[in-house]
Amino acid sequence: MNVASRRSFLKAAGAVVAATCAGVEKLAAKPLSLPIGLQLYSVRELLPKDFDGTLRKVAAAGYTEVEAAGYYGLSATEFRRAMDRAGLRCVSTHHSMAELVERLDQWTEYGYRLGLDYLVCPSPMHRDRGATGPLTLDDWRWAAGELNRIGEKVKAAGMTFGYHNHGPEFGSEGGVVFYDELLRLTDPKLVVFEMDCGWVASAGRNPVDYLSKTPDRFPLLHVKDMVKGENGQFHSTVMGRGVVDYRPILHAATGLKHYFIEQEEFDIDPIEALRLDADSMRKLDV
Repeated sequence: MNVASRRSFLKAAGAVVAATCAGVEKLAAKPLSLPIGLQLYSVRELLPKDFDGTLRKVAAAGYTEVEAAGYYGLSATEFRRAMDRAGLRCVSTHHSMAELVERLDQWTEYGYRLGLDYLVCPSPMHRDRGATGPLTLDDWRWAAGELNRIGEKVKAAGMTFGYHNHGPEFGSEGGVVFYDELLRLTDPKLVVFEMDCGWVASAGRNPVDYLSKTPDRFPLLHVKDMVKGENGQFHSTVMGRGVVDYRPILHAATGLKHYFIEQEEFDIDPIEALRLDADSMRKLDV
């Protein structure tokens, strides 16, 4: 999802390298043996209308794990019971940095009760609360420090803290790419990264470059296909219909533990599109 919509929502979600030995073949196949996950922002318009029914449809479409983006006014116990009824496991959730700075204890307690493995931040903030416009390099460096501080508390609560990218992270100032600076300044023991491969690709970067260099920093992926519209802007589409080739990405993602399909826009029935997305991942030959 784009940064603006994510913030608003949270405030109210190359070619395959040939295997040359049996060990490499086993490693390359590992991502597809993982459960198929869904970022629930994909069904944000359906959940308020029929929360339990939508979760059942998600499970019937082929998903067994989910990542939350909002709790719809439910307590942790109620949210977890809804997941259990649908046969789903909520592994991770998203909270903006502003939410975490202001109410970290509340959200770590909620996440602990929900049984989460990960708390993930999908949107940073300016160092100066009154500032507007794109973040500067100084803002990103300050944000890295905040991620470390939050990550330490999340770790103490028994979960792992992560950061999720969109497109602005791949801007630069003085030759310094913001995303590279986040990777450099965050402590690997406190902050992992959830790479949104669709946004990386649409920013003109190759996810494989990052995954190959430090695979252990990326235990989480957002699997999203992107297509360029008539206005020149990228938007998400059904898996396999866009520009992102997941074969080399999954081959390089040797530190992967969970992945979540996310489709933000639909030109067919959303549940049918998500079923096609899950089918695409099952059929993918890595």
